[in-house]
Amino acid sequence: MIVGTAGHIDHGKTTLVRALTGVDTDRLPEEKKRGITIELGYAFMDGPSGQRVGFIDVPGHERLVHTMVSGATGIDMALLLVAADDGVMPQTREHLAALSLLGIRHGLAVITKCDRVEAGKVAQVCSEVEALLGNSSLAGAELLAVSAHTGQGIDALRDRVLQFTSQFRKHPRHHDAFRLAVDRSFTLSGIGTVVTGTVHAGAVTVGDELIVVPGQRRVRVRSLHAQNREVQHAVAGERCALGLASVSREEVERGQWLVHQAVAYSTERLDARLTLWQCESRPLRSGTQVHLHLGSSTVMATVAVLDPPVIEPGQSGWVQFVLREPIGAWHGDRVILRDAAASRTIAGAQVLDPFAPVRYRRTPQRLAILQALEVVSPDQRLAAVLEASPQGLDVLRWQAAQSGAIPVLAPDVLRASEPGIDMALAPEPAAAAEHQLLTTLTGYHEQHPDELGPDLARLRRLASPRLAEPLFRALLTRLQGQGKVSQRGSWVHLPEHAVRLSAAEERIAQKVAHSLVTAGFEGAWVRDMAKVTGEPEAIMRVTLLRLAQRGELHQVVKDLYYPLTTMAELVNLCRAVAADHHGEVLAAHYRDVTGLGRKRAIQILEHFDRIGLLRRVGDTHKLRVDCQLFNEVVA
Repeated sequence: MIVGTAGHIDHGKTTLVRALTGVDTDRLPEEKKRGITIELGYAFMDGPSGQRVGFIDVPGHERLVHTMVSGATGIDMALLLVAADDGVMPQTREHLAALSLLGIRHGLAVITKCDRVEAGKVAQVCSEVEALLGNSSLAGAELLAVSAHTGQGIDALRDRVLQFTSQFRKHPRHHDAFRLAVDRSFTLSGIGTVVTGTVHAGAVTVGDELIVVPGQRRVRVRSLHAQNREVQHAVAGERCALGLASVSREEVERGQWLVHQAVAYSTERLDARLTLWQCESRPLRSGTQVHLHLGSSTVMATVAVLDPPVIEPGQSGWVQFVLREPIGAWHGDRVILRDAAASRTIAGAQVLDPFAPVRYRRTPQRLAILQALEVVSPDQRLAAVLEASPQGLDVLRWQAAQSGAIPVLAPDVLRASEPGIDMALAPEPAAAAEHQLLTTLTGYHEQHPDELGPDLARLRRLASPRLAEPLFRALLTRLQGQGKVSQRGSWVHLPEHAVRLSAAEERIAQKVAHSLVTAGFEGAWVRDMAKVTGEPEAIMRVTLLRLAQRGELHQVVKDLYYPLTTMAELVNLCRAVAADHHGEVLAAHYRDVTGLGRKRAIQILEHFDRIGLLRRVGDTHKLRVDCQLFNEVVA
């Protein structure tokens, strides 16, 4: 468990921690010289039952509130200190605001320096503090009067902290993927680079490989200290120091995260539920510039208010933060906002979606998704978001945003899953998409009775342009399995619809059948078939196109055709290349196995992309494991 101090400068935070733990957390020469805390300080206290409590001592100076927020993020219990001879001061209020906006509900109010004033003054300050706490997350917190100089109340305070520790159970995010907010990075002789921070989620073990976020730098945990003890394993809610292998101190810095690879991403745009601090004098509007504090990071951001149009003091609403630089952020993370001049704390927020959209961010559909993201239960939250997502949900991205929690999907959810892709569509949106697809095909056949149907890409543009392609293909596959649609090559049609050839077209088709087969992997061009048969080129072009629409030929590029037998061989070779290269097909590899030139190999692979055998990812093509095209030939 971690306890954090809070309070105005010179109200005795460091002295109190020293009285409780015996450790002076002011370690820097400048801190010793000036007599004030500048950086976060750390100390530990052991209880009679072997439990160990970590303390984070924060600076109280008004210019160091950003450091205080960094220390307060991730604590389990707060000690709000108010000096009896000063009473409530400006940073008392701001630190309390930060604690409240971070959602910290466990804490004690400690009246310090009680040996310096009369008992009546102590009682007066206690009344002031009790009133101050009334509208905060620490309302009703117990007040203790102490003096670190005389020892008054120190034992009672220690007992209260240990009592809370004994009641503290597992961290709410102990099952999530590992995340640690880095607040220090330094080098130790014989160990190398060491980083320290608070574990926000999950667990880590010596030997684990982690990712530095933002970025994708991989590091390995060489050694581990948790709560100031050498250990092999550390968990959420502990202060940790990690010795890292093969990385310099400059490559990991304060504000970054060490995370499990399952949640290794960063964002420059996130949606959140924002609460404007009740003491603000004016509402929050879109375009407001703020300092955003999350974990140990601080970035400048612009607020776009989504709903309501403006947020009044003490009220909350949905907003989008547009960040000037990327940070690590996950669903449920707490955010503190300070004004553009960094002079006061103005609001707090809870991250809802770290993958916030650039467009359509205020539509009713998007607001419904934000409402669903506020559901507390993870399984119910996922179900609600799925129902509110007619374009489907990226399950892998969802899992990463939810701190690595494995999603549980209902059996009736439409799933499109293959290496690197996992998408889902709820039953109701799937039924609506199916209806739209069948309606679109019916209308297309009525308008184009002489065509077999649209190709895959065109059908998707006509029926569901915003539905993710993997889900569209999964939807089409399900309809094919139900006998509601048919597919020939890349053409899709209703089962009862067919293209009929005229007598002349039937005659030409018979004349070119042998030439198409003997053309081999190079394929047959319209002009060559016209010369071979003595038919007009225009009539040959129409005939071959209609044969392709019937699914009897494949048109790879304009006027270049392949018969089904040749295309089946090319598909077989493509699958063989993918099997030898972990599911990937490069143009160079395909060129070599087919004996084709690079240009023709690329054209064929792009055709495979269009008909759903492959999907393009950067400069490579990946085999779609769910594609059934030509499976009977391969078998």
